[in-house]
Amino acid sequence: MDKENKTALEDLSRAEILRKLFTSTLTLSAFTFGGGYVIVSLMKKTFVDELGWIDNDEMLDLVAIAQSAPGAIAVNGAIVIGYKLAGLLGVLVAIVATVIPPFVVISLISVFYEAFRQNTWIALILEGMQAGVGAVIASVVFDMGAQVFHSKNRLMIAVMFLAFFANYFLEINVVVIIGVAALLGIVLFFVDKHRRKELSE
Repeated sequence: MDKENKTALEDLSRAEILRKLFTSTLTLSAFTFGGGYVIVSLMKKTFVDELGWIDNDEMLDLVAIAQSAPGAIAVNGAIVIGYKLAGLLGVLVAIVATVIPPFVVISLISVFYEAFRQNTWIALILEGMQAGVGAVIASVVFDMGAQVFHSKNRLMIAVMFLAFFANYFLEINVVVIIGVAALLGIVLFFVDKHRRKELSE
């Protein structure tokens, strides 16, 4: 975390951080349609661009953790951000705020399911939303890919393209791709650690 982000958090009390975390994740969850990748882009906009609590590189790491863990990426994203900002209490606050809106909406839909299913207007609205959701997901992919390019790490850029090729053209399971990428990250970490140790001696 850079100095500006650290200062922005230090100026707030724990209660203020938790309150803002709750209202932000609740609002994001309530007005996000299209799945976890959409809410991840809005989380970045809120916590990186607007509040300045997390920097771009760290957000990319948090998204990678959220995507690699089992479960819904929206909830996983809330968990890692909540933990980063306020520890275990932040996790609890973020999870509750993220789960409340879909729980309420799905409960209502289940009661009026037949009416929703047969309503032409609702069907048309959902069909139109699919196009918008596709655009938002494409935007998330572009932003995350751009951050990898800006790092100017040739190996990471190559891994990104190879992962896309392996999943899209070779149809290799995404779990395998994530596992291989994680192992590569571990190897690179220890290689870099060994190199720094040699230079310091």
